[in-house]
Amino acid sequence: MTATTWTADRPWRGIMVATALPLREDLSIDYDAYAEHVRHLIGNGCDGVVPNGSLGEYQTLTDDERARVVRTAVEAAGDGTRVMPGVAAYGSAESRRWAEQAAEAGCGSVLLLPPNTYRADENAVRAHYAAVAGAGLPVVAYNNPLDTKVDLTPDLLAGLHGDGAIVAVKEFSGDVRRAYEIAELAPDLDLLIGADDVLLELALAGAVGWIAGYPNAFPATCVELYEAACAQDLDTALPLYQSLHPLLRQDSKTEFVQAIKLSMDIVGRRGGPTRPPRSPLSGPTEALVRSATEKAMAAGHR
Repeated sequence: MTATTWTADRPWRGIMVATALPLREDLSIDYDAYAEHVRHLIGNGCDGVVPNGSLGEYQTLTDDERARVVRTAVEAAGDGTRVMPGVAAYGSAESRRWAEQAAEAGCGSVLLLPPNTYRADENAVRAHYAAVAGAGLPVVAYNNPLDTKVDLTPDLLAGLHGDGAIVAVKEFSGDVRRAYEIAELAPDLDLLIGADDVLLELALAGAVGWIAGYPNAFPATCVELYEAACAQDLDTALPLYQSLHPLLRQDSKTEFVQAIKLSMDIVGRRGGPTRPPRSPLSGPTEALVRSATEKAMAAGHR
């Protein structure tokens, strides 16, 4: 078993899909469709799921909806350790409560953004992660400085890991150079690919997991790509990566939720609409996503 493979004692490794949430036309959650989607992803080789992330539109969910999404994912996965809920919230106490809910549901780990209601300093960030780690589940940090305005730099990540507050980082900055500095400063901290369009670069740099967006639409091909990239089989990985990259780069765009849901709809999965303030794709972006998805299907990706 390789270091890039999911295991019950390191359930944040492998391909953990940040799941899109199927909505009905009235914008209510279709929990049955979501459960079927979780089973579909795991049945096609993905290791687990990450509900209640940005792709799952967690900011628009009620507390009851958010808790039910986690319970639905655990039941559908058949093994709660394969579920890593996002527990981001405006306050550390609220994030801690969501981590406790995840633990009660039987999840294996949680994904946590830094404080993002203001530009938090290092002391505030470390206190935030310590508070949530106190719930008892392994915490994966999520570094997305573009959106949160709080940068989990390699130095800060090493400090958080040294505190015992985090076991891994979902690295979304897009700066692949950080992989090597993180490995130098915190060699036991697991690096997870956080943006689909730097998958190959971070896999070659030693990432041991992928918190992924586009497997929502093309799970089997994304599993093949991830495994080849981690094995440094460039003959297999590079053509797949080039073929899928027009879609993978949508994961780093502002309208990534709409793009991935549109691709799901096109391939015959249930994506559905998004809740406001997100609005449907239109114009050149919609045409680009539609064309790239149809080309991926024609190439045999699934």
